[in-house]
Amino acid sequence: MIYYDRVSKIYADNSVALEDVSFSVEPGEFVSLVGHSGAGKTTLIKMLLAEEKPSSGSVFFQSINVHEVPTSRVGELRRKIGTVFQDFKLLPTKTAYENIAFAMEAAGRNEEEIRSDVPHVLELVDLGDKMRNFPDELSGGEQQRVAIARAIVNQPDVIVADEPTGNLDPVNTFEVVQILKKINDLGTTIILTTHNKGVIDSLKKRVITLDRGKVIRDDREGKYIL
Repeated sequence: MIYYDRVSKIYADNSVALEDVSFSVEPGEFVSLVGHSGAGKTTLIKMLLAEEKPSSGSVFFQSINVHEVPTSRVGELRRKIGTVFQDFKLLPTKTAYENIAFAMEAAGRNEEEIRSDVPHVLELVDLGDKMRNFPDELSGGEQQRVAIARAIVNQPDVIVADEPTGNLDPVNTFEVVQILKKINDLGTTIILTTHNKGVIDSLKKRVITLDRGKVIRDDREGKYIL
């Protein structure tokens, strides 16, 4: 489904973000990208979302070269990839329900679909009783679960979670990781970036370790080893 083919990224100041990186992610996999800050994890994600272009090499998603997609169709590509970030990116003046509904509206879904699907995904992330709450009325963990619900509501093929537990305490971190595992069990591919050793060691899923822009390990049932 996803294939990085000898991807390198060198910036204008000659700093090397990625060097000759190759790996694939199969449909339904749960893959964690780990490495110290600056190792290249976020650059890899930005390339998948067509936010960054490689200096050399190619990134394929569903057999399509991401960086050959016309600008007019990039939005269509991104709708197949749900994104979850460290800082939640919720709209503060909208309730949990409205934040998720807004993502559906942007994807062209109708009012009937919104009324049906938003409560369903809120139940999936254990927030069925919080749909009328605004972000500032929710804990950090609850906000992140709303963000996950928003990411999955349009039924993307892949969820990219970039440091989703970076601002959370251990209890909320555990809950968010359990929800990502539940979504993966339902068939959605998950790509997770994290610095959290405990998260990686508890998952017992595939781990790709990056160091200074290179893949130095790729373990099928890995641990955080740096």
